[in-house]
Amino acid sequence: MTTTAAADYSANDIAGSIAEAIAARKLPPGTKLREEALCRLYSVSRTKIRAALLILSKDKLIDMVPDKGATVSQPSERESREIFATRRIVEAALAREFTARATAADYKRLEKHLKAERSMLSQPPSKMRQQLLGDFHVLLAEIAGNQVLTEIVRELVARSTLITMLYQSDRDAVCSSNEHASFLEAARAGDADKAARLMLAHLNHIEAALNFDANASPARKDLVAALLA
Repeated sequence: MTTTAAADYSANDIAGSIAEAIAARKLPPGTKLREEALCRLYSVSRTKIRAALLILSKDKLIDMVPDKGATVSQPSERESREIFATRRIVEAALAREFTARATAADYKRLEKHLKAERSMLSQPPSKMRQQLLGDFHVLLAEIAGNQVLTEIVRELVARSTLITMLYQSDRDAVCSSNEHASFLEAARAGDADKAARLMLAHLNHIEAALNFDANASPARKDLVAALLA
């Protein structure tokens, strides 16, 4: 995490800074975020730090436990795999519904989104990059026109965005964007079966690439402890 002039920091600024540190894997899952250390780091009051932590908690990036403080969220492997299992059930059907309903204007909108994804892939890992990759799926649901389905997909994507932010490699983020493009090609051709297969393969690939041991190194946690000492 980096800081600038202390007087310039709002709660949103601090939350954004911590979120980017999580996305860049500078703060591994389970890292304790001590209020007093963050006050020193950003040279602000506890009131601002607590407001920033509340923002992060609402975004599910951290867990806040009364009397125990805040820690970087640490989705379990079991929870993560259950989320992806649910996404496969939901999004295979979504792929077919999207293929049946999407218009030329919808494809134009999604191509624009793909360009935004690709522009972020050349940048260091960030919360915005993972959100863009997840938002592709939410856009598919919106275009399918089912509000309940869209809400379900949005919740699943939000939870899996955190998981990929913590456990996915940079290389696999690039593959995800390429797979989005392949899915659109099949859907535009009107091949609902192929679109559904590609969606399932895409979700399988993301899950298979998750590394739940990457952030477990004691040395890395010692580094974080020193940073927030």
